[in-house]
Amino acid sequence: MSFEIWLLFLAVAIVPAVSPGPAILLAISNTLRFGRRATLWSAAGNALGLVVMGFMVAYGFGAVMAVSATAFTVLKLIGAAYLVYLGVKVWRDPAGMNAMPVAVVPRDRSWRLCRQAFLVAVTNPKAMLILAALLPQFLTAGAPVLPQVLILSVTYALMCYANHLVLAFFAAPLRRALQSRRTADLVRRLTGGLFIGFGAALAASSR
Repeated sequence: MSFEIWLLFLAVAIVPAVSPGPAILLAISNTLRFGRRATLWSAAGNALGLVVMGFMVAYGFGAVMAVSATAFTVLKLIGAAYLVYLGVKVWRDPAGMNAMPVAVVPRDRSWRLCRQAFLVAVTNPKAMLILAALLPQFLTAGAPVLPQVLILSVTYALMCYANHLVLAFFAAPLRRALQSRRTADLVRRLTGGLFIGFGAALAASSR
């Protein structure tokens, strides 16, 4: 893979990398509740999930998803169910969107946020199909596939990671508003509703 091809990949991949979706909503909600530092872990989980998806595409799972209605439907319903679960969890938790001082965030919270973002990434069939459609266009014929897939998937994951950090930078100042119980309840219901909406949209989507 030449440097020119890699630069072209950067230019093309930026649109899906910054497009709104469940991962971005998760990054914003984590920033609002726990601060910028928590978003580092959430973004890392999402990036790791995207790299895993890149290798799944390389090993043919993306092609299976593209042609098999059953495989697509199964992953779609798993992803939709997880998003709805997150939405209901946020909606029903009275403290679900209260801004917490970073100092009192439980130690295991970082890993939990990372795992949560990872699961959101790897259960999103739309993201996998985007990678399945995008990555093969930039592979150099005759060269080893896996190293190229590693470079492209890590590049895409880092683009998404950077996007989440930018969102965290702009969202963090809004944490003060969540000190108000009324505002926190409103944001909690809005966030929970959006997660449920993403889940419903994913369940109703087609390839």
